[in-house]
This record gives sequence, structure tokens and C-alpha cells, in this order.
Amino acid sequence: MSDPLISTFNYATSKIYIYMGIPIIIGGVLGGILNVIIFLSLRTYRQNSTAFYLTVVSIVNIGQLLIGLLSRVLINAVGIDWTKTSSAYCEIRNYLFHACAIISPVCLCLAIIDQFLAISTRPQWQRWNNTKTAHCLSLIAIIIWLIYGIPYLIYFNVVVSSTAEKPSCIITNTIFQNYYDDFHAPILMFIIPLCIMIIFGLLVYYNAQ
Repeated sequence: MSDPLISTFNYATSKIYIYMGIPIIIGGVLGGILNVIIFLSLRTYRQNSTAFYLTVVSIVNIGQLLIGLLSRVLINAVGIDWTKTSSAYCEIRNYLFHACAIISPVCLCLAIIDQFLAISTRPQWQRWNNTKTAHCLSLIAIIIWLIYGIPYLIYFNVVVSSTAEKPSCIITNTIFQNYYDDFHAPILMFIIPLCIMIIFGLLVYYNAQ
């Protein structure tokens, strides 16, 4: 790709981040805050375990928007990219972003499983449908995935590649990069949560019938 085409592409990408990213951030954050207010203000929802999982999902999604998309919008609007100048910011941003990105679908899966337990015909399964269990499982999930994300603090670094003049915030460990590309992104973050949601969604529909 020639230099004029690269410049045009970078300019268009920058404008897309600014003019589309800002409305998405505003709408997403406001929507998430409203969800949290509704789930926490109404007693019916406060005593509902599924609503608690969705509250966690809403909070995590807000964090994901602010950590991920907002930083990209600011980078393109102001022109200062701290991920390329500060190793600490590079590591912490990717750590928190990927933690939010995995905690959100996990809690969403827990919410769907919770709905299945709520309408299960087996009393021993229904006993797991309560807010105390939801609090414990959510806390366990958050702790597990925060520990799981520690390699992001280790293997994300600011480096200058041989083909680029500007520094980049990238994974510097080949094994971890292959793991991220082959398992984490496609399977752990997409295929497994999707399969769980489909399976238990169908089970909920079947039991409801």
C-alpha cells in the first residue's frame, strides 16, 4: 500500500473513531448506568439473582467502554497515545480491558444458567438460584479472571519493530501471542460463551414450555 493510501486510510480510521466512537460511548455508558440504577433501586431486582449477574455485566461493560474505546477516541482526537510512550499504561490498559472483555460474557453465561436453574423441575437445582450464590460466583469469576489476566501485565510492552519507526504496545512473547490468537480470542471469548448461551437458552425455552 502506497504512502498516500496509508495516510488516507489512517485519516478515515481516525475520524471514524471520533465521530462514531463518541456516540457509542455516550449511549453505552448512559445505558449501562440506567441498567445499574434500575437493578439496584427496585427491590424485585435486588432480590433476583439473575438481575445481579446482569448488574455486574452492565458495570463491566461500562468499564470496557471507558478503558477500551474512550482511550482510542482520545488518542485520535488529541493525538497523544500513552500506550506507545508508557509501558505501565500499556500493560495496565490491556490488562483491565481484557479482564472486562472476559468477565462480561462469563457473567452473562451465569445469568442464563441461573434462569435455567430458576425454572428447573429439580428442587436440588433450584436451590442454587439465589442471590447469595450469585454474589459468590460473581466474586469468584472476577478473581479468577483477574488472576488469569496477569500475563497481560507481563507480556504487553512498548517496543519499536524493525518495520515501523513508531513504538507500539504489543505482545512480546511468541508463545503467549499464539495462545491469544489460537485459543483466547476465538475459543475462550467467543465459541465457549456462545455455546453455553445457546445450550442453556434452549434448555430454558424447553423447560418454559
